[in-house]
Amino acid sequence: MLALTTATGLAVTGLALTSPAEAASAAHHKVSWTRSCAAPAKPGYMACNALRVTGGTPAKSKSASRLSAAAAAATPSGYGPSDIQSAYNLASAAASNGSGETVAIVDAQDDPNAESDLATYRSQYGLSACTSANGCFSKVDQTGGTSYPTADSGWAGEISLDLDMVSATCPDCNILLVEANSASMDDLGAAVNEAVSLGATAVSNSYGGSESSADSGYDSSYFDHPGVAITASAGDSGYGVEYPAASPYVTAVGGTSLSADSGSRGWTESVWGTSAGTEGTGSGCSQYSSKPSWQTDSGCSGRTVADVSAVADPATGVAVYDTYGASGWNVYGGTSAASPIIASVYALAGTPGSGTVPASDAYADPSALYDVTSGTNGSCGGSYLCTAGSGYDGPTGLGTPDGTAAFTG
Repeated sequence: MLALTTATGLAVTGLALTSPAEAASAAHHKVSWTRSCAAPAKPGYMACNALRVTGGTPAKSKSASRLSAAAAAATPSGYGPSDIQSAYNLASAAASNGSGETVAIVDAQDDPNAESDLATYRSQYGLSACTSANGCFSKVDQTGGTSYPTADSGWAGEISLDLDMVSATCPDCNILLVEANSASMDDLGAAVNEAVSLGATAVSNSYGGSESSADSGYDSSYFDHPGVAITASAGDSGYGVEYPAASPYVTAVGGTSLSADSGSRGWTESVWGTSAGTEGTGSGCSQYSSKPSWQTDSGCSGRTVADVSAVADPATGVAVYDTYGASGWNVYGGTSAASPIIASVYALAGTPGSGTVPASDAYADPSALYDVTSGTNGSCGGSYLCTAGSGYDGPTGLGTPDGTAAFTG
């Protein structure tokens, strides 16, 4: 087992890490972080895209600046629900929409503390209870039963991140957690199918792996669900494409650095990444997936990643509560944060139309997004595939949510 030290100074064992080295963020706040999940064991297996901050000073909730010193000190580090809703112009929608919509979270392995940790998060931020007793929360295995897979501390961090981001974005949504038996694409895909069969109108997938010639088979078996918004994180290793973000049936979600500012919006965003490409959101041109009809950029003959984006930089990360292998309050980043945020925005926008491909929605109304125009996530000859600019670009897609208008059919 690898051991690491959290920002609170408590030793945590049992986390499977991609590398023993920690990375440094290049955003405004310098932090170190570690990957929650192990690298894929072999082709056909996935890794979660959750990054847990282990040191440094991440951005603090904007609301903390309005509190007394004692109250601010007691506020968890990282952005909370009010920040997410403010940054993406969702406060009005979150206050009135989402009831009756179910957002599903698909992850591998079991988090035994998922419901109790979710309760602590929601209580901290004054959100209504979301429990199995009141019907708001449910947890099932990949066949819809309660024979949960083996618990895993790395994936438990991912699960906590996902559940908390749905809560932050769509407080009145029902939450369905579907736990796959393993991190294989076949098991995770079976969990996606189960989520849809149980009535989810939005399904978030915060994991990815290498593209392969098998992807078209995965597409038809697991992701072709008309009328359901399926999101997938674009990856955390900089310029390059992961699957299932490359699937033409999902909304590929890139990542940004999100910081408060004094402008009219109150926030500013840039690409999460570095020119060296050693960290940051994934993006690029798929080697195996065909270009969907609604995607019209001319520099990639295949599927281009991403479609839209949201906060992912660990240095401007989100507050998460996790006690299975972790110490309680932590700050997380990675495109694993962005995917459930976008899935929840779809839920706030209402049930997608029957037979539609929700991934195409934003392309019909890109003006209803905040265009991200600065930053890069690697080296691609300066093209839009890794460099932000006006309009569509790979790292941030068409932009980030400005309300829900871009996420309706």
